[in-house]
Amino acid sequence: MTLRKYLVLAAVAVFAVTGDSLVSCGMKQVGRVALDRLPNIILVVFHPQIALGVLFLLAFFACYMAALSWADLTYVLPTTSVSFILLTLVAKFLLHENVSETRWLGVVMISLGIGLVSQGPPALTPHPRRKQAGDCLAETASGRVEP
Repeated sequence: MTLRKYLVLAAVAVFAVTGDSLVSCGMKQVGRVALDRLPNIILVVFHPQIALGVLFLLAFFACYMAALSWADLTYVLPTTSVSFILLTLVAKFLLHENVSETRWLGVVMISLGIGLVSQGPPALTPHPRRKQAGDCLAETASGRVEP
């Protein structure tokens, strides 16, 4: 795997953690939002921290899609789940949230899982041709892709 691919995976984690943290911080300032009042939910998006958080989450999504273009989901998702570890640390030390021992145990288990998954190859299935929209669903249903 190239340095650029490692940087994309790192960007996925950093953008996710930053975006989630900003949205959480902004929502703590905004307070409770009722789902039955759609205009209020839309207005909340314009809160500065929430808007910035959404931009970081869009960057996360772009990097995530880039990673999925060259590696299988079974590699990308666990590898980028390092963001759960980082997010727990940010929540504890920057957002001053209470993180229970059970959650720390979960972080340790996630870390072990990331270590196991990162040992495998990034692309587990060969991609003989560029897949078209719907091919993944057809492949899942039949077990193979029809040409």
